[in-house]
Amino acid sequence: MKLASHILDLVHEAMALPGDPASHRIVCAMSGGVDSSVAAALLKAAGYDVVGITLQLYDHGEAIRRKGACCAGQDIHDARRVAASFGIPHYVLDFESRFREAVIDDFVSAYVQGATPIPCVRCNQTVKFADLLWRARELDASALVTGHYIESRLRADGHRELVTPSDMARDQSYFLFATTQDQVDYLRFPLGRLPKPETRAIAAELGLMVADKPDSQDICFVPEGRYADLIERLRPDAAEAGDIVHLDGRVLGRHNGIIHFTIGQRRGLGVAEGEPLYVVKLDAAARRVIVGPREALRRHDIAIDAVNWLGDAPLSETPQPVFARIRSTRPPVPAEIRRAGAGVLVSIPEGEYGVSPGQACVLYAGQGSGQRVLGGGFISLS
Repeated sequence: MKLASHILDLVHEAMALPGDPASHRIVCAMSGGVDSSVAAALLKAAGYDVVGITLQLYDHGEAIRRKGACCAGQDIHDARRVAASFGIPHYVLDFESRFREAVIDDFVSAYVQGATPIPCVRCNQTVKFADLLWRARELDASALVTGHYIESRLRADGHRELVTPSDMARDQSYFLFATTQDQVDYLRFPLGRLPKPETRAIAAELGLMVADKPDSQDICFVPEGRYADLIERLRPDAAEAGDIVHLDGRVLGRHNGIIHFTIGQRRGLGVAEGEPLYVVKLDAAARRVIVGPREALRRHDIAIDAVNWLGDAPLSETPQPVFARIRSTRPPVPAEIRRAGAGVLVSIPEGEYGVSPGQACVLYAGQGSGQRVLGGGFISLS
């Protein structure tokens, strides 16, 4: 297994562990995709004692055949084959019950309440970086490694911090904001300084059978992205009909369940007006979809809860400058964060459109690559 020396140097720099690599057992979370497979292979090439663990999180019959899934069916088989090809011990842990309770049930409940949840964050928060991390420590591993595109950087105080990766087109920091300081200190991300095309090139060079495997595009447990079908199957009462109401109080039409709508949605409303209309609010209690003009989506103040703060100075009533990101597909914008009563408030001077309860508001020290992740919270329903 021959790799360019600069690649192995990047691996050692990312791991930042003292002494002989062979003295360090590393648990690598292997999802069956190209990124985690390359991460495991690089660790092995760099001389670490690697143990691969794959979590079986759900089981759909179609997941066995569907490309771009994660943690089920074919993906578990792919992870096992990659590990075997490099002589890496590999274990599959059945976390279906835990995943159902912590992620799927939470996902369904959030939609029923009119929120737009982010199951990948919940999975990282409650399963991968909690339960799996505990297992890694039980195995006396020096670190838990994943194939996420984010960096971990050592600070002067001996703790580590999360920073955005070199390849911002692949930046996954939005989904990792809930990672606690204790978890950050234990996690490592060897792909953080690699562009995705180079990761695939390494996979091809190493002869990985997943080198050309497509990336996962949908929520892993929602086949073909039809999340409403899943919700209706698990909560048959969730698709109750109701009114589509304009902000001015006019009833414009009917809908077949608020679970089919998200804040900021424009297409598929089933109503026509002289101006473009957007979903402005979802009133779950009254089963109303409230629509209005685009400007009605603009928000300057955003309340967040379940806040994970990784900044140096504690949050107080004095505003701290940050950069805030309300969707994974949007860049961070200048903002301020402060405590407001019992909660936390993020203020965005220029405003943001389509702020949706249940989504994350992730906070950074700056914009672009190499910027520190300061934490964040979930946008409140209130």
